[in-house]
Amino acid sequence: MATLRISLRAGERIFVNGAVLKVDRKTTLEFLNDVTFLLESHVMQAEHAKTPMRQLYFIVQMMLMDPNSVDAAMELFTKAHPAMLKTYSNRDIIDGLLEVEDLIRRSRNFEALKRIRSMIPLEDQILGEVSSAGSTVTKFEPPMRLAAGA
Repeated sequence: MATLRISLRAGERIFVNGAVLKVDRKTTLEFLNDVTFLLESHVMQAEHAKTPMRQLYFIVQMMLMDPNSVDAAMELFTKAHPAMLKTYSNRDIIDGLLEVEDLIRRSRNFEALKRIRSMIPLEDQILGEVSSAGSTVTKFEPPMRLAAGA
């Protein structure tokens, strides 16, 4: 296994195996074994998860950030993902969602998160086209409300 080196700026946080670490000065971390981590710059706050793709991102992010919530997040994923496949007609998004499903099934959650992140601009474009065509874009509930209502 190759060593993974991550450089952090002063005050930056990183989420490692469910723990939140904050550095007080510029530093480099070296991971010598497999680790699940998420950089602060890639963390989405619940209030920003206002579209289906962002909600899916938030759900997968929960799998990475809190190992204790993986089961609850997986339950949300198994409800949200099929609904999204039925919602979109764009082939690139459908293909991406199928790839995300495969990555999650193989426990490649970080790669799934990256794939979802790559589809957010496409979703924004689609929603912008729908909005500018005079249709109203549905207001989506943040994922935490979905979890509470389930």
